[in-house]
Amino acid sequence: MRTKTLVLTATLIGSAFGSAWAQKSATDSIAEYRAMLQDGNPADLFEAKGEDLWKQARGPKNVSLQQCDLGLGPGVVKGAFVELPRYFADTQRVQDTESRLLHCMETLQGFSAAEIAKTPFGRGEQNNVTAMATWVAAESRGLKFNLSQAHAQEKTMYEVGKRLFFMRGGPHDFACATCHSGDDKRIRLQDLPNLTKSPGAGNGFGAWPAYRVSNGQMWSMQLRLNDCYRQQRFPEPIFGSDATIALGVYMGVNGLGGESIAPAIKR
Repeated sequence: MRTKTLVLTATLIGSAFGSAWAQKSATDSIAEYRAMLQDGNPADLFEAKGEDLWKQARGPKNVSLQQCDLGLGPGVVKGAFVELPRYFADTQRVQDTESRLLHCMETLQGFSAAEIAKTPFGRGEQNNVTAMATWVAAESRGLKFNLSQAHAQEKTMYEVGKRLFFMRGGPHDFACATCHSGDDKRIRLQDLPNLTKSPGAGNGFGAWPAYRVSNGQMWSMQLRLNDCYRQQRFPEPIFGSDATIALGVYMGVNGLGGESIAPAIKR
């Protein structure tokens, strides 16, 4: 009887240990896989394209974006990404990286922001916005997020973003919080960051734009959030909508002090 008990105990301990090891191994393996891919991250190509587009004279006015103000002054790019979204006095709006770039393309270069916003992701000037957002993000790689909450509109957008994050709806009764409000959650063998606090919010928000290996596309934060809404079976927001910007404010503020690793590489 004693022998059977010892064997059973050893089996249960071994099973529990094996399960824990398998979970850790899966997480570690994915991290190693990303690290290996990062050396040849195709996002580098988008980054280079984005820098070229920023400096290139284009549009009906045939000028560059080198006087575009991303929040730190005309032409200043380094450090801007980790403070976006933020309030801009000239538009009297809180804007994220992509919507601010769109504003500069319209005011400086003469493009139609409305037409670009209607263009499908990955096509035409919409693709160029993603490339420039990738370069802007890369210029702040390694810096820590420090989004402002000084202006009343910034505070309002945070609260709106928080409500949207926890709002459940659609045929599956899902919310952003369904997947991203708890610790130690996973789906398809990959971790789901807790976006309600640091470091999860910084890790999640600070990785986009990112290259998606599964579909060979470069995704900006706008597209990442649109796809989340698609998975919730909600109608997809229009490009640069206040809803997606508000969610960016919520995640960015929660990620205070987190390090930006964008442009990253994802499954």
